[in-house]
Amino acid sequence: MNSETDTGQPAVELNDVSLVFDGATEDDRVLVLDSVSLTIPAGQFVAIVGPSGCGKTTILNMLAGLLKPTAGTVKRHGKPVDGPTNDVGYMMARSALAPWRTARKNVELGMEINGVPRRERSKRASELLNRVGLSQFTNHFPSQLSQGMRQRVAIARTFAINPDLWLLDEPFAALDAQTRIVVQLQFLEMWNGTGQTVVLVTHDLEEATLLADRVIVIGARPGYVKSDTVVDFARPRHIDELRFDARFTEIEHLIWRELRDELV
Repeated sequence: MNSETDTGQPAVELNDVSLVFDGATEDDRVLVLDSVSLTIPAGQFVAIVGPSGCGKTTILNMLAGLLKPTAGTVKRHGKPVDGPTNDVGYMMARSALAPWRTARKNVELGMEINGVPRRERSKRASELLNRVGLSQFTNHFPSQLSQGMRQRVAIARTFAINPDLWLLDEPFAALDAQTRIVVQLQFLEMWNGTGQTVVLVTHDLEEATLLADRVIVIGARPGYVKSDTVVDFARPRHIDELRFDARFTEIEHLIWRELRDELV
């Protein structure tokens, strides 16, 4: 795994980042994040966990260029983030597919916006739908697909734009337990070897430990970096088997001990 891009800079840097949400009065102002610093090398998979309201999704939104910090700096590859770019893929818990477009047309959407020729985007959409096991459903509309299928279409749609940075906000949370494992496996198989950086927000400690190279615990609001735990399992990972490993249980318990007091 490469730790730096060709520019010699980390993929993501947050340096003493604080964010205040203004209210109707001075007393209504809310300090959401307080002096958060975090560096993520290119190609690394990082999971962020923490209690509800601690600013996890806020961090993603700043990395996406949707929010600006009140203080501190947010950088990608050494350059300040000053707005959205087309090399960032952002996935949420719900697939957010366009209901009037078929699975294939949904996968083509980002490429269409980026000006990719019709034949090329159609070919790539077909290839990606095949990789997520939906080759027989390319012409089905979202209403004709299960939640798991829709989320796999969303994964294919994001891979289609070949993002340098993945921002994942609980992308597997709405899936049942069995489907979640399948979709996680498919995501990892497609991501392995790409060199793309991933930042995952999740409430699921098992998911964070299974998927990530590092797990960051964010403390209760105002959010701050409480701990940064390395998950030292080799890749590619067989996560359907890894969850039964004693070392996996040890790491998950370590993260839980860091998080427990924040939840209380």
